[in-house]
Amino acid sequence: METLIIAIVILVFSAILHEIAHGYVAQMLGDPTARLAGRLTLNPIPHLDPIMSIAVPILLIVSGSPLIFGAAKPVPVNPLMLREGRKDIALVALAGPLTNLALALIGALLLKLIGSTSPTITEVLFLVIRFNLALGFLNLIPVPPLDGSKFFSIVMPERVAQQYFALAPFGIFILFLLLLATPMGDLLNILILNSMQILGI
Repeated sequence: METLIIAIVILVFSAILHEIAHGYVAQMLGDPTARLAGRLTLNPIPHLDPIMSIAVPILLIVSGSPLIFGAAKPVPVNPLMLREGRKDIALVALAGPLTNLALALIGALLLKLIGSTSPTITEVLFLVIRFNLALGFLNLIPVPPLDGSKFFSIVMPERVAQQYFALAPFGIFILFLLLLATPMGDLLNILILNSMQILGI
C-alpha cells in the first residue's frame, strides 16, 4: 500500500510539472491564461483529474501493467494570444514532454550520486525515472490531444490540421486502442527500458 501511494504521488507530481511547463512557456510566448487561472502552482488540487490523475494510474499499477502513466488536467492555453500562432503552439506542447525527460535525467543523476544511501531513495528515484520517461515518450505520440499532435501539426496545411484536431475528443480511446491492440505498447516499453539502460539504470 505504501509503495502504491508513493508511486501515485510521484506520477501525479510528474504530470503536474508537465502541465506547469506548458503554462510557463505559453506565458513566455505571450499567453498568461494558465497563470490567471491559477495553474502555475505546485498545489495539486487545481491540477487533479479524477480519472487520469488517480483512477487510470491505480488501475495500471494494480493490474501489473508494464506501462504506467497518468495525466493532470490540461492547463488552459489561448492560441490567439500566442505571438507566432502554430509555431508557438508547437513550442508550448513540446515543453511538457521535454520537462518529463529532463526530470528523468535529473533522477538518473541523483540515483548515481545518492541512490545507494537508502533503499527507499533508490526506489523513489527509480520510479521518478521510469514514470517521467513514460510520460515524456507517451505524450510525443501524434494522437490528438497529446502534445505530439500539436508539434506534428505544424507541417500540415491549416485546414488539414483542423480536421486532425477534431479527433481530440476520441484521442484517449484511440491511444488505449493503440497501446492494447497494436505493438505500440510493447515498443514504448522497450524504448523506456533502453533509455534506462542508456542512463545507466
